[in-house]
Amino acid sequence: MARAVQFDRYGGIEELKVVEVPTPTAGPGQVVVAVVAAGINPGEAYIRSGVFHEQWPATFPSGEGSDFAGRIVEVGDGVGGVEVGDEVLGFTEHRASHATHVVVPVDQVTPKPAGLDWDVAGALYVAGTTAFATLRAVEANAGDTVVVSGAAGGVGSIAVQLLRARGAEVIGIASAANHDWLRKVGVTPVAYGDGLIERLRAAAPKGVDAFIDTFGADYVDIAVELGVPIERIDTIINFAAVEKYGVKGDGNAAAGTVDVLTELADLAAAGTLEVPIAGAYPLDKVQEAYRELEQRHTRGKIVLRP
Repeated sequence: MARAVQFDRYGGIEELKVVEVPTPTAGPGQVVVAVVAAGINPGEAYIRSGVFHEQWPATFPSGEGSDFAGRIVEVGDGVGGVEVGDEVLGFTEHRASHATHVVVPVDQVTPKPAGLDWDVAGALYVAGTTAFATLRAVEANAGDTVVVSGAAGGVGSIAVQLLRARGAEVIGIASAANHDWLRKVGVTPVAYGDGLIERLRAAAPKGVDAFIDTFGADYVDIAVELGVPIERIDTIINFAAVEKYGVKGDGNAAAGTVDVLTELADLAAAGTLEVPIAGAYPLDKVQEAYRELEQRHTRGKIVLRP
């Protein structure tokens, strides 16, 4: 038997439990991966709570998780190019990676570079491809001044580095505890809270060209007030603002491909992209992992280690 995180109804963290389930088997074109690390994401908490019921309804019992890294333990008929024992990272579209084993089509995994940390590999897909999508959405270019809210979070910490690699000037909104890290990766930090608009105007005296919102709250309103063109504002979480203003709402779905994941994994393995790991928990401590995540003050990613 395998073990997996499940919940039987919408609700709080207390709904999460670890149960025994049949070990998945590989069908044609599929591989089974023994999971070493699997990232957790805010979207999963919103799905579990029912907040995203309209966008992504759950059926019960529901599993969890998209990101994973691990070792292939079974290959199905017709699978070529990989074999049992290969180290891979990838994604599932069936909320199933928070488990000891996951089965996916072989085209949803990519080889794990030898130098890539397991925790980073297991946490890269959702946050990394979402960050990639936001840059594309706001058409970030060299010389642009781009503001990122939640700049030290899972998505934000990757987005600011990808922006800097493109030659953009980046202003990151984050708590004071994360300002030194932001400076280290070439970002101008600005504290959130009262007076934010004035601080942003002081940090960008020539104006803001684009705005990426990874946090929600009123950041899209702030971007509009700053005069950022509507077509160059992207939020990954505030869908009400997308309807209200017509800003973009591009996230993981806009760039969630194995090709993008492979590119990000290579950057991380080469040391060009830093993916901070805020914490790592065994599967049995999944409630504690989400309790830390839902405080919304972590730098980088939190992972489970099944």
